[in-house]
Amino acid sequence: MHHYPDEPVTIADCQNYIIEPILSEFSFSQLNLPQDQIDNLNSLGYLEMTPIQAKSLPPALAGRDLIAQAKTGSGKTAAFGLSLIERLNPRFFGAQALILCPTRELATQVAKELRRLVRHQQNIKVVTLCGGQSIGPQIGSLEHGAHIIVGTPGRIKDHLRKKTLSIDSVSTLVLDEADRMLAMGFIDDIETIIEGTPSSRQTLLFSATYPDDISDLSARFQRDPLQVSVESIHSDKHIDQRFFICDRDKKHERLMLLLSTSNLESSVVFCNTKQETKDVSRYLNDNNVFSLALHGDLEQRDRDQILVRFKQQSCRVLVATDVAARGLDIEDLPAVVNFDLPRDPETYVHRIGRTGRAGKKGIAISLLTKSELYKLEKIGSYQEKKFSHETIEPVPVSIKKIPPPAFITLSIAGGRKDKVRPGDILGALTGDVGIDGSAVGNIEIMDYVAYVAIDRNQADKALGRLINGKIKGRKFKVRKL
Repeated sequence: MHHYPDEPVTIADCQNYIIEPILSEFSFSQLNLPQDQIDNLNSLGYLEMTPIQAKSLPPALAGRDLIAQAKTGSGKTAAFGLSLIERLNPRFFGAQALILCPTRELATQVAKELRRLVRHQQNIKVVTLCGGQSIGPQIGSLEHGAHIIVGTPGRIKDHLRKKTLSIDSVSTLVLDEADRMLAMGFIDDIETIIEGTPSSRQTLLFSATYPDDISDLSARFQRDPLQVSVESIHSDKHIDQRFFICDRDKKHERLMLLLSTSNLESSVVFCNTKQETKDVSRYLNDNNVFSLALHGDLEQRDRDQILVRFKQQSCRVLVATDVAARGLDIEDLPAVVNFDLPRDPETYVHRIGRTGRAGKKGIAISLLTKSELYKLEKIGSYQEKKFSHETIEPVPVSIKKIPPPAFITLSIAGGRKDKVRPGDILGALTGDVGIDGSAVGNIEIMDYVAYVAIDRNQADKALGRLINGKIKGRKFKVRKL
């Protein structure tokens, strides 16, 4: 059992926490957290901390500023979320914690997880403020107060300018994926926002990489920050990495062959450009492989729908660029495919890290041309491994047909703001001799829309039931995506 002192923690103390070899076996019950939070974590399946949680939480709970190297999927939301929750005053409905994220998808994901982490406390309000949606409802929500604000820098700055948000009581500021926010040009907005918070705040900075501008940002706005990092290289134990060489003009055909012979329920195919994502997705769809393209040219609503459909398994293949997929976190993703190898090995490791999580097996497949063999050498050097490549035989005349997705997504024009809950949708579908509950998959509730996955063979029946019936006594527009 580890005991952490009540008196101020020194840098040496915190560094001792970080290098303790038993951190991988460190449980949440050993932290100085209330028992009701421990019980909540147990109910959520949080038993042992991830490496970034084990390194970050003790000093964060002690009030230290942190600069932490961590990526999506590492458990970083709980790493900063648990400490900021402990600093909240439930009786004060002013913004006490502010989390800045680069994209709406990541902000939504972070807010959702924070609501789970704080559900042991009553009346704690988490509000998401992002661009790509009307500012009016956000202003209305803020009028009733909020304890935790999660949002993108541009929209947070909009609210500050309109004086619809006050951040002068913020005790914890989190910069999540700070490197990506700076790469997207948010530095001026971030500086303006930080200058509006109290100088006494705790500042937690999380970044996948440490470019010079991150160091500059930390030096300007953090107080004696403790730097922590975790090993980001993934093990062959969980991810089977395979590389296939082929001519550039044969890559689409070879991709089809790999997808058809791998028996994958779903996969993310990474491309280096927006145009390539469109071309690859079009080729797959033309060959009866249902896919969707995720890239920067899409409207926010379309991006949301694509991510939900992939999560709900009503889309078999998601073709994406790195920037568009930022924040993408799909449980049990079987495979990642690199249609194009990225320019640097760190991006490659970040891509493949979306599979093989939580001790489960994953596959990482990469296509490359002869002129890209130097990239393979760089990837091997970065991981301190030696990789070989295989050739792919020409596509056979009779290629195995890839079955359609198991589910179809229905869109319901009512969401969280309409008091619609998953149980309401499930009841409307299954009650009074409706469809079988086993035919209903994932249900995703957003502010003004809800999505439900239905077994492909039951989708038409479910659609008719929702169109002709009511949810919580109300009629909502419903359509098949």
